[in-house]
Amino acid sequence: MWVVKLGGSLVADPLLPQWLELLAQLGGGRVTVVAGGGGFADEARRLQGLWRFDDLAAHNMAVLAMAQTAYQLHALNPGLRLATRKSDIRRVLHSGHTALWLPFELQRDAPDANTHWGHTSDSIALDLARKLNAERLVVVKSCSIDPALSLAQLGQAGIVDQRFAALSEGAVFPISLLHKSNLAGMRTLLLDEGRYLGV
Repeated sequence: MWVVKLGGSLVADPLLPQWLELLAQLGGGRVTVVAGGGGFADEARRLQGLWRFDDLAAHNMAVLAMAQTAYQLHALNPGLRLATRKSDIRRVLHSGHTALWLPFELQRDAPDANTHWGHTSDSIALDLARKLNAERLVVVKSCSIDPALSLAQLGQAGIVDQRFAALSEGAVFPISLLHKSNLAGMRTLLLDEGRYLGV
């Protein structure tokens, strides 16, 4: 099972329908999609800056931002099946479909170590991949990605959040970062894995 994180910057991108179709068609039974917060999360940041409310409220708003993006993706491609819990994700995958995660379980009544802007949807996707015992995590970005850079260097450059590299230590699955234009690379990964599994 794979987790594929689609960056929130893709929500208005012309390539988005192609990504959704690819994941719906070739990811059935093995891919769980995590959506970034995109402009919805940006609005939460803006309002926190304006009104200076606490990080707990901003965190819960950011979780809802990810859910809003997921609802958008589902509306664009209903072949992706919404799932809110690990049991729901496994049910969707067992039915042969691609799961699209609604992260409501991340909402909090009290702050914890992750209720701040430094813990982004990239790290949330990484955490979900761990909890699901995923075989691979793919993070799709709109910005250019230098393949020579380490995860720590990518964090310093703002490509992933600064905690991502440390959180990835000990992960038993490969982590791939792909540019949004690299649909062919994602297709190759899925097809090669499919051939290996006999799909």
